[in-house]
Amino acid sequence: MHPNIRFLAIGLVLCMPAISSAAWQAISAEPGKRVEIDRGSIRKDETGKTVALGRIVLEKPIIDPKTSSSYRIVQALSRYDCSSRSYSTLKRSYFKDEGELLREEDVKGQLEMPVRSGMLDDKLLREVCRPKPGPETTLAASRTADRVNEASGELRKANEALVQKEVRRANLQTLAAERMVPEVKPPTGAKPFARVGVAAPAMLAVAAPEPHRAAKSRPTATDQYPLTPYAHAHVHWAYEGEGGPENWGKLKPEFATCDTGKRQSPIDIRDGFRVDLEAIEFNYRQSAFRVIDNGHTIQVEVSGNSIRLHGKTYDLIQFHFHRPSEERLNGKSFDMVAHLVHKSEEGRLAVLAVLLEKGIENPLIQAVWNNLPLEKNEYVSSTGPDIDVAQLLPQDRSYYTYMGSLTTPPCSEGVLWLVLRQAQQISPEQFAIFTRLYRHNARPVQPSFGRMIKESR
Repeated sequence: MHPNIRFLAIGLVLCMPAISSAAWQAISAEPGKRVEIDRGSIRKDETGKTVALGRIVLEKPIIDPKTSSSYRIVQALSRYDCSSRSYSTLKRSYFKDEGELLREEDVKGQLEMPVRSGMLDDKLLREVCRPKPGPETTLAASRTADRVNEASGELRKANEALVQKEVRRANLQTLAAERMVPEVKPPTGAKPFARVGVAAPAMLAVAAPEPHRAAKSRPTATDQYPLTPYAHAHVHWAYEGEGGPENWGKLKPEFATCDTGKRQSPIDIRDGFRVDLEAIEFNYRQSAFRVIDNGHTIQVEVSGNSIRLHGKTYDLIQFHFHRPSEERLNGKSFDMVAHLVHKSEEGRLAVLAVLLEKGIENPLIQAVWNNLPLEKNEYVSSTGPDIDVAQLLPQDRSYYTYMGSLTTPPCSEGVLWLVLRQAQQISPEQFAIFTRLYRHNARPVQPSFGRMIKESR
């Protein structure tokens, strides 16, 4: 769920009051949307937790992928635990406009989600948990401040990993391999979006500052969170903190290859053999697509596209993005990279890497950004024009190739990597939008262990 609208994942424990009876008060506003809360709805439930009604009002309606109609208001009732700084989600209601209900949905697998300091979640919690006037106000405020202080430090650093763990556990498959690779190859002629897995590797934005370049001076995840093997199996993998890349191999037995493998990706591509490589045959065409923010990246699923190399056809399953580029070329890193994941009939993977750097706008990426989901782990199927995946490719199709692995747990090896030598361009605005969602979601480069690297002449 995007940080600016995470409050929409809110719980319902009592009957939701009619929208007409609510007295809405804005607590946050920015171009395109407004966040409001009904103070009159704030109350304690039978468990002692706090219930409050809130909503987001959009300036322009958006298409609901479940009904193909549009909605402009999302209303929900939250159940907050003020002491543990968390909330749970039970129900949401979508309105075409004021009083025009489109649909309601009960949320299954209700989870206690931690509130992240400094985000919109935190503003909502402060409003909901603010002590009411009375003789115990001072004492309650003091207790709340103490709890906030207790929630800082290590808990704050680990909060993001915990959020990702809970969301993924409730909505995605349990293994990253299943997330990266489709379980069954769709039969010829199947409808677009036959079930595929999720790769284990918004919206109005201004450019965020570049990440600190002196990364070596910062403590690593291992320094902060030393793990013994599998003692922290409850920790979900992430790009920083306790579940960071340094600890992936210790989180689960099936992730051990992340530590022990000798053909891991990504790598710093250098000293390759310059030879006459076979040209990659691209069979990309206009196709429908759907987009998901899976908690690690933005992923786009398509059908009917493929590449052919060495007499073998690899079907394009999905593509996703990393910031900065995971691959390096002779030590040089790029602003972003797109990984296009292909699979052969035999189940072999071929990943095409397209390096991205700031320049002019890319129409395909803009089409994807136009269809970014409002919440994590929910698909948005485009109702607009189809996309042409070939628009993601640079004019020069020469490439580097080597054998490597998935760059996310379980880090399975035997992956054919094809890294295009020429970078493609995206606009600074497109780059800034992804930065707002994922400031850093790249695995560090891995040792090459003398692997052969070939380069187009």
